[in-house]
Amino acid sequence: MPDLVLLQTRDRIATLILNRPGKLNALNYALIDRLLALLDALEGDAAVGALILTGAGDRAFSAGADIAEFSQSVARGADVAVRDFVARGQRLTARIEAYKKPIVAAVNGLAYGGGCEIAEAAPLAVASEGATFAKPEINLGMPPTFGGTQRLPRLAGRKRALEHLLTGDPFSAQRALELGLVNQVVPHTGLLPAAQDLAQRILRHSPLAVSAILTAVTRGINLSIAEGLLVESEQFARVAPTADLREGLNAWLARRAPQYAGSWSKAAPDR
Repeated sequence: MPDLVLLQTRDRIATLILNRPGKLNALNYALIDRLLALLDALEGDAAVGALILTGAGDRAFSAGADIAEFSQSVARGADVAVRDFVARGQRLTARIEAYKKPIVAAVNGLAYGGGCEIAEAAPLAVASEGATFAKPEINLGMPPTFGGTQRLPRLAGRKRALEHLLTGDPFSAQRALELGLVNQVVPHTGLLPAAQDLAQRILRHSPLAVSAILTAVTRGINLSIAEGLLVESEQFARVAPTADLREGLNAWLARRAPQYAGSWSKAAPDR
């Protein structure tokens, strides 16, 4: 049986490839569990500074949940469906959203349902100009369940999100860009290079600062501005005693490129 998620690592970037191309990379339970396990392992891997998430083949990033498997859970009752399907999918998108390292979704084709929700949860996303998106759950008589009713309105605004949530109609990569769902739309052949370039532009900087920014934005975005500013202050306080901040300041003063250690250990005082 082929690996459900392929892993390729190069130049401090781990590329995770959803690998069910014959099923349009549909998210069955085993694939979700495998992806969660890899995310756990890579978060603690000091050799990896950023991740790219994409789909195998040219047709789909992910067409969403594996409906055949999901329907079996529904047949066993609402409690089973919530436990096996909804909780598992929400755990995945929450993990992606709150990840301590930058994740770039490289949307190479269909991003429907759960696939669209992964793109919504990812802090950054690049789409092929041929990619298409949809919130088609309403066509099955149900709302989105992996966070789509919550994240898309926060990205796109209530009215624009509801148009897509309530119609289920597909929309283009350009529309996804207008909605704030993706950062860039590029030719298909340039998709992975664009995602890699974005990741490398982040990797120039201190991984501690990157992590602090990701945490401050993710935690603060749904708070009042006063509460969000407290989160920002807390994240600065974490970084302030580290060698990376001292190195960044010294490098700026010396007009040289910084060499970051990426360690949360406190810096020795200047003598």
